[in-house]
Amino acid sequence: METMGNYAYYFPTATLGRKALWDNIDARSGMRVIDHLPKDIVRKMNEQQMKITLINGSTIQILGTESLDVVGGNYIGVIFSESAQHNPLAWDYIRPILRENGGWAIFNGTPRGKNWFYDLIEHNRDNPDWLIDIRTVRDTGALTDDDIEEERKAGMREIMIRQEYYLDFTVGVQGALYADCVEQARNEGRVTSADIYDRSLPVFTTWDLGSPANTALWFWQILPTGELRCIDYMAGEKLRTGERVGAILAKGYTYTAHLLPHDGDATQKGGISYAQELRNAGLSDVRVIPRCAEIWTGVNKMLDLFPRIVFRAPHTERGLDALTQYHTKEVDQGSYLSDTIVHDWSSHPADAFRMCGEAIMHGMIKAQGMIKIQPERRHRRANMSVGGYKIR
Repeated sequence: METMGNYAYYFPTATLGRKALWDNIDARSGMRVIDHLPKDIVRKMNEQQMKITLINGSTIQILGTESLDVVGGNYIGVIFSESAQHNPLAWDYIRPILRENGGWAIFNGTPRGKNWFYDLIEHNRDNPDWLIDIRTVRDTGALTDDDIEEERKAGMREIMIRQEYYLDFTVGVQGALYADCVEQARNEGRVTSADIYDRSLPVFTTWDLGSPANTALWFWQILPTGELRCIDYMAGEKLRTGERVGAILAKGYTYTAHLLPHDGDATQKGGISYAQELRNAGLSDVRVIPRCAEIWTGVNKMLDLFPRIVFRAPHTERGLDALTQYHTKEVDQGSYLSDTIVHDWSSHPADAFRMCGEAIMHGMIKAQGMIKIQPERRHRRANMSVGGYKIR
């Protein structure tokens, strides 16, 4: 780091960054990994911020991209660790300043299906400015065939061996809830670059609320045939409320309702709810969806509806990336999956997506002939019919 500047080491979460790098002990030397930095070039270390200042004034900081609010910075070099698990918007946010500064980026990690990390590799295979280096255990010699066989005998699943040791991108995210549905939609041509926006029909939005950068929206239409069209997606914009309303209205759609999750009615520090804040900023027909007893109610509903959904590309591609990543927790190194949904960068987009199902179940999106149902348990499907719709 002869060039003085700011450098970031990104992890999918700050917690993982602390565990995997800041507090990690090198098994070979018994030292903390960060203590391998020569002490004579370190001016100070901030334990709380996981930040190192060097004697030439450069800084190195470990950060998590689960909140896009921390991604921005005047960096000259960045490393994405466990790249496949990051919010792809983090790279979109940081690349302009790297370009301006003449900086660099490194991406490392193992596959988690054909997500944005896979696309990044494929798009740059023939780019002379990029070095693509993919090495399995056979290339590195880190493990022998006998080692792999011992893992197999000890119960490691074959798909995990393919993913972790042989870097197989065809293995999807373990416990992924919507990945198969997204893949099926692509195979059936339901992710399309055709202009599927029907200007004769109104548009409704479903939301999840977070920090400005983590607030997510999906834009929907329902056809008289019962087909759901997902025509647009918005997330990652660091917008104030008035700016967000302006961006929504600037899309030019004819809106019939904006459907927020239950916390849209919660009183904020300013003494009003976010729903009212949106109304005050000029957004009409803002509604709040009552809280469902459990998250799986809405997830199951969207799994049932997925075969009816058509997505407009490229408008919804970033949202589809999130749906592909959304997954339940692995237990005991992937030996089985729990019912606990992992909260990561994909949660806000997936929760905004789920709000469509919950709004339908609460009768807020009234489709002709639709029966309001309450699934008895996870993944149990119910029959329904849909036709034209109205907002109640």
